[in-house]
Amino acid sequence: MAGIVRSVSLPPCGQLPDDERVTAHRVVFVVFPDFQILDLTGPHEVFSQVKRDVTARQQYLVETVSMVGGPVRSSGGLTVGPTLAAADCDGPIDTLIVVGGPGTGRAYADDDLNGWLVGAARRAGRTASVCSGAFLLARAGVLDGRRAVTHWGSCERLARLHPAVTVDADPIFIRDGDVWTSAGVTAGIDLALAMVEADQGADVSRRIARQLVMFVQRPGGQAQFSTQLAAQRPAREPLRDVQTWIADHLAEDLTVPILAARAGMSERHFTRVFAAEVGQTPAAYVEAARIEAARRLLEVTDTTVEAIARSCGFGSAETLYRCFRRTLRVTPGEYRDHFTRVS
Repeated sequence: MAGIVRSVSLPPCGQLPDDERVTAHRVVFVVFPDFQILDLTGPHEVFSQVKRDVTARQQYLVETVSMVGGPVRSSGGLTVGPTLAAADCDGPIDTLIVVGGPGTGRAYADDDLNGWLVGAARRAGRTASVCSGAFLLARAGVLDGRRAVTHWGSCERLARLHPAVTVDADPIFIRDGDVWTSAGVTAGIDLALAMVEADQGADVSRRIARQLVMFVQRPGGQAQFSTQLAAQRPAREPLRDVQTWIADHLAEDLTVPILAARAGMSERHFTRVFAAEVGQTPAAYVEAARIEAARRLLEVTDTTVEAIARSCGFGSAETLYRCFRRTLRVTPGEYRDHFTRVS
């Protein structure tokens, strides 16, 4: 049928001249039948954009590998190919990235693929997964004794199947030494940008993010979904309006009497319907929204903890400290030290 794209052709390796391949940073993507196309094309494009940046310290040689080589069909019907056969992908690998997708289950049971991944990870400078690709790294033993993340809907299963892995369901990506894992689909782009930043510096990474028209380059510690996405979407429009208003007025009085008046309901009725439709009490929702805002400010600004506490409605640094210790098990200072992106 006219107008339908049936395949996308990605070369098994980058388009660098032969004399540049010797010094290029080699990135190997591992795909399999029914993989998620964006898990590949999103990060792939990030590395490909580097060749347009004249200040880049090093170019990337990108290869797409499958067990038998040739075209590989994604879960959405687009075919990537030709790919390099795993048996022909020898030598050192700078970055090994395993994608995810609906076909992960069959790939997980593929002993040949698992054996190849074990060996490939040993000769890789760093190893990573996008989304459910974490299951393949876990089966290969790469994630044992490490923190890791995958799509929020699969974190519990990953933890159950691989108790030696410390699964953290919250961040969009995690770097634990030379092993990186990311959450679902678009988080693979954030992971790739972070890798480019580690290799090339923050300026190059930011320019690529702007070139890709990304609203913001998200730090790995950012939650997989915001407070509003994590909560149930209420059916009543006044409650949806209150949720939006809360996000814009975190420093103000957000007690039940204020919120109920905003919704045009009695306090008792508001409390009951909010909990029923949002899945949280008003107080719990407000605290989660304030913590989310504080985390974001700790990640991307050098604003003092006291000022962040006031702007997010905690009143004092001591209150913010107690909320962080209770909900995140770290202090605001420890959180900033781990996740800061201030350059």
